[in-house]
Amino acid sequence: MIVEEGTPASDTVLKIEAHPELGFNFPYYLRIPKGVNRKSASYLLVETNNSGNNDTFAHHERETYKEIIRNSLGSSLCEGLKVPFLMPVFPRPAKEWEIYTHAYDKDAAHIKKGPMKRLDLQLIAMCAHAKGVLQWYGISVAEKILMNGFSASGTFANRFTAIHPERVAGVACGGINGIVILPIDKRNGNTLDYPIGISDLKKIFGKEFDLKVYRTVPQFIYMGALDDNDAVTFDDAYSNAERELVFGQLSSKMLPDRFSGCQAIYTENNVNATFKTYPHIGHGTDRLIYNEVLAFFTNIIGTGQ
Repeated sequence: MIVEEGTPASDTVLKIEAHPELGFNFPYYLRIPKGVNRKSASYLLVETNNSGNNDTFAHHERETYKEIIRNSLGSSLCEGLKVPFLMPVFPRPAKEWEIYTHAYDKDAAHIKKGPMKRLDLQLIAMCAHAKGVLQWYGISVAEKILMNGFSASGTFANRFTAIHPERVAGVACGGINGIVILPIDKRNGNTLDYPIGISDLKKIFGKEFDLKVYRTVPQFIYMGALDDNDAVTFDDAYSNAERELVFGQLSSKMLPDRFSGCQAIYTENNVNATFKTYPHIGHGTDRLIYNEVLAFFTNIIGTGQ
């Protein structure tokens, strides 16, 4: 079922209901901005929802609608880039607080059955479905997607890109606690399991980590120097074992130590990533960040990666 809102003079916002038979167990929203290029292939911009707390599904659905309209960086990028914008309505259950679906943590990735199993594949199925919906509107999109995210949704984008680099044309993520998934399986004799590293990606997701392809994906990774929101210290985001590993292999100090350590590892492995710290801001974004993320995606669209 498709519910359309807005007027012909404004953006079109569609709510697509869940289609388990097509591979997605939750609804998603699709925004088509006024002025979208209908003559040549565009990109689909994807940002996963992030309500910031555990709550009912109705709550997450309301928050997702707000995010796709105005309460996310992706909503502004949708307007600036003039590309379609998809956001899933993934749950973050009130009772199962340790499963941090919106960041796609280890608990979420290890779900073996039920509607929340393999949210990464559900997102891929949503993108495939959205491509058909957009074709009905006379809009064609590239096979690869643009991914954006901030805080938990930025972490989801970073981890999704490591799992499925062949599907991402470019990814921008900010406010991600000074840590990214490391493109290595061991460090200093320590095995780095997901989401710290990639040693068990095949076991969890059924596919080997493809460093060669991962290196080709442009990444823009940023933090605010005044950001004190460190999810590594939260029990819903990281276990004690994961926390000790992060602190031991990188640092307990988020900025600049941990973030710089991640940058060094990406550089050592020739990952095409730009790391940036904004000295004037904390856990948030502003016009400067928007302009630089916009320029990052604009360059990708222009080069047709």
